[in-house]
Amino acid sequence: MVFIVGGGLCVIGQLLMDLTPLTPAHVLVLFVVLGGILSGIGLYQPLVDIAGAGATVPLLGFGHALVTGTIEDINSFGFLGIFSGALKATATGIMAAVVFGFFMSVLFNPKGKGG
Repeated sequence: MVFIVGGGLCVIGQLLMDLTPLTPAHVLVLFVVLGGILSGIGLYQPLVDIAGAGATVPLLGFGHALVTGTIEDINSFGFLGIFSGALKATATGIMAAVVFGFFMSVLFNPKGKGG
């Protein structure tokens, strides 16, 4: 189920980019927001339970993690959980993106114009 769900979500994203005027940035934002909305209304967790990483690794899973972390911290800390939950739930992924992005920028040179 991991590969079916994860692959299906990727196919939907690719079709949105190929068949609509949406740019990759639009699809990224759409998927993160959609994952957050579906998580907030309780529809995304059943997909995570069925597909595991196939639902948590794509961009929709990032929106799900943001909302889930916020809800957990609101339940634990009240109003202040709004500010801490999303960051705690996604800190590892964000930090990995920053570190790997830095190392890639140090190791490789762009081959585009003007360089």
